[in-house]
Amino acid sequence: MSFEIPAHVRPIRDAVYAFMTERVEPAEEVLDRGGPDAAEALRALRADAKAEGLWALGHPAEIGGGGLPFLDYVYVNEVQGRSHYGQVALGTLSLQDSIMLDRHADPALRATYLGPLVRGEITPSFAMTEPEVASSDPTQLATTAVLDGDEWVINGHKWFTTGAAQASYTTVMCRTEPDAAPHDAFSMIIVPTGTPGYQVVRETPTLGVSGGHYEVRYDDVRVPAANLLGGRGRGFTIAQERLGPGRIFHAMRWLGQAQRAYDLMCARLNDRVAFGEPLARKQLMQQHVFESYAEIQACRLLTLHAAHKIDQGDQARVEIGAIKVVGARMLHNVIDRAIQAYGAMGVTDDTPLSLMYRNARLARIYDGPDEVHVHTVARRILRRYAGGGGWEFGLS
Repeated sequence: MSFEIPAHVRPIRDAVYAFMTERVEPAEEVLDRGGPDAAEALRALRADAKAEGLWALGHPAEIGGGGLPFLDYVYVNEVQGRSHYGQVALGTLSLQDSIMLDRHADPALRATYLGPLVRGEITPSFAMTEPEVASSDPTQLATTAVLDGDEWVINGHKWFTTGAAQASYTTVMCRTEPDAAPHDAFSMIIVPTGTPGYQVVRETPTLGVSGGHYEVRYDDVRVPAANLLGGRGRGFTIAQERLGPGRIFHAMRWLGQAQRAYDLMCARLNDRVAFGEPLARKQLMQQHVFESYAEIQACRLLTLHAAHKIDQGDQARVEIGAIKVVGARMLHNVIDRAIQAYGAMGVTDDTPLSLMYRNARLARIYDGPDEVHVHTVARRILRRYAGGGGWEFGLS
């Protein structure tokens, strides 16, 4: 594979980069405030993205999306990630949910949700994590769904259901097969958020801000049996299918965030004068530049390698687990150095670094904490050696 951005991807990537830097990033101050002005600004951004052919680029063409191949979209997703509003403004927030419905929902569910999702008329949410159990081990999840005639009856308690208060539905991971093996005991069920018994408890503050993550209780929630995705006991299979490429997308968006923080840091070091010369001439500041460059570049190559393997049909479990850990650490480190270069200004909201830093810390927990991925990656590699094989870099 080439390390260059493919020539056929460059025009659309450049167009998305321009949209992000010229329109989305300047609108962040208004969007962060919320309220009617933010809603109007977001509507305008979304309308512009659609008019310019930048909407839902990663969604398959057959369901109304831009139809970019997976590896091509990875390069675009990198620049889209410069702002946490990129996914919403460009219609890619629903990508994983749209693909999940397209593959596993029955015709009635597809007709109800799929088109509106891709057009951005509704938003989805996904419920897996629970406050009472260590959700890093999802075989412990306690939310249940019991079939009663032609309805599922769901009871349980979830949190970090992102966007639940605004979403039209939540895909809920439930225990439906209590006597099955742990990884065959769960199913995915679509729950419209207006269903009786679906109770949004609160928006959970995270690191001092309200990030749109909700705690939800399910109290005898009844939905049609047809709201099951992919068959009984298929929850883990669908979750892995959803989370693998999703972690690639996370990692590429983190690279966009890191690039933005790196740009801010380097500009600051050249502009800020201390002790009679620009900070850029201070060796400790130069070390920040070097360390950040090395970490971003290493993570970018790891991510592109994982994406390449997925594009070739490989599950890339080791590669994905590695970039989830390395990418999240890299993002945190680069933003932290940028804040240090800005000094007191870096911890204010006069730059985007403050919010970026808080979001970066979450990256080491969601979609599996670092410790779980370190364990699973090492275990997979060690199994090769235990079986008489090895791990030859470049060939494995």
